[in-house]
Amino acid sequence: MARTSRTTTATDGPAADRPATDGPASDGPAPREVTRSDITDPGLALAGQPGIAWAGRAMPVLGMLQRDFEREQPFAGLKVAACLHLTAETAVLVRTLTAGGAQVHLAASNPLSTQDEIAAALAAEPSVTVQARSGVDRDAYYEHIHRALDCRPDLVIDDGGDLVNTLHEDRPELLGAVRGGCEATSTGAARLRRMAAAGSLRFPIVAADASATRRMIDHQYGTGQSVLDGVLRATNTLVAGKTVVVAGFGPCGSGVAERARGLGAQVIVTEVDPVRALSALMQGFRVLPMTAAVPLGELFITATGSVAVLGAKEMAAMRDGAILANAGHFDVEIDVPALAALAEQVNQGIRPHADEYVLADGRRLILLAEGRVVNLVAAEGNPAAVMDTSFAIQALALAWMAGREPGAAAVRAVPDEIDAQVASMTLASLGTRIDTLTAAQQRYLETWRQGS
Repeated sequence: MARTSRTTTATDGPAADRPATDGPASDGPAPREVTRSDITDPGLALAGQPGIAWAGRAMPVLGMLQRDFEREQPFAGLKVAACLHLTAETAVLVRTLTAGGAQVHLAASNPLSTQDEIAAALAAEPSVTVQARSGVDRDAYYEHIHRALDCRPDLVIDDGGDLVNTLHEDRPELLGAVRGGCEATSTGAARLRRMAAAGSLRFPIVAADASATRRMIDHQYGTGQSVLDGVLRATNTLVAGKTVVVAGFGPCGSGVAERARGLGAQVIVTEVDPVRALSALMQGFRVLPMTAAVPLGELFITATGSVAVLGAKEMAAMRDGAILANAGHFDVEIDVPALAALAEQVNQGIRPHADEYVLADGRRLILLAEGRVVNLVAAEGNPAAVMDTSFAIQALALAWMAGREPGAAAVRAVPDEIDAQVASMTLASLGTRIDTLTAAQQRYLETWRQGS
């Protein structure tokens, strides 16, 4: 978060007539006033509209839900605090929620993925406030989350867990009003499960990442494609013939490995999970421990959700010119401070989103996107058609949460009926029809009495 940007407070949005609140969040229970939008330049609003319209045309499922929500008003009178990537696709989700009656207070989940023109376009809408400026530092990032929480939300949507964590750690006075929420990522869901296990989670939350439909479409196909897109935009390297090391063979890593193989790479997979390692091996990938893979790799992509997957020991053994990219949510998988300590010289911006670290022996390691999630920093994230499915699951999960009594504080799976509904809507949007069970087939599947 090294870049800085000029702060402009927008004059539009539902809280435009209220004074902005600056400075750190209160540690005590004293309420903070709802703040107006904090964006780079309100004048960019018109520039953001074409991108939102383009994304909307590729997101027919959310279009269907918008029409349903306009009629049913599942969020009437409710305030939603959200921490999401500020992209055109997110704008389509926000408009879907506001069509259902929600007041949305949005903060960015990653400053380097914020598109300032999209933030401005959303901030100009009467039911939305936006706290997001591209490239802000860590303090401003968390201040924006606090400002989104100042609305005293009824529901929350998170992408990585920072909003929910801040709500519990720093704003406990707001917890009683929260009915529940939705978490988009596997990293965030893992944090929430640890909170629940420790008895710290105070409201129910749906882990959208656990949806079978989302994992397939978003992780395997969306992330698999967009991560390679980010690498190519940042480096313009030829993938064919390169040795690509993919750390982690979960839904995201397996998609990255498959796309890299499709571009002609020789792919090595590293894993700590024996089941996933076996799956990689049976799919034809070479599986090695990282210590054995490091001297061979020319392009490294981390997708583990863990910390220091590529540390000082691994980087010290890499070949000259090795490229390092991260596909995980947080910037901890590549140990950037360790890389900086190894380097005698750092040449920043040798290409957009590519920094060159020169080691003592003259070897150069190329770090992409400052070690942050490469597909959103160096590219545009997952295609809109992918986010259509992913956001539809989140929108329906949030509506499901809004329409029921709050239950026990727990991390919940996406209800099966929502998973099936989104899959059916996606198939319909693609013009694909499938079979249905006959009454006799249904009876057969429901009984245990009939055998061979």
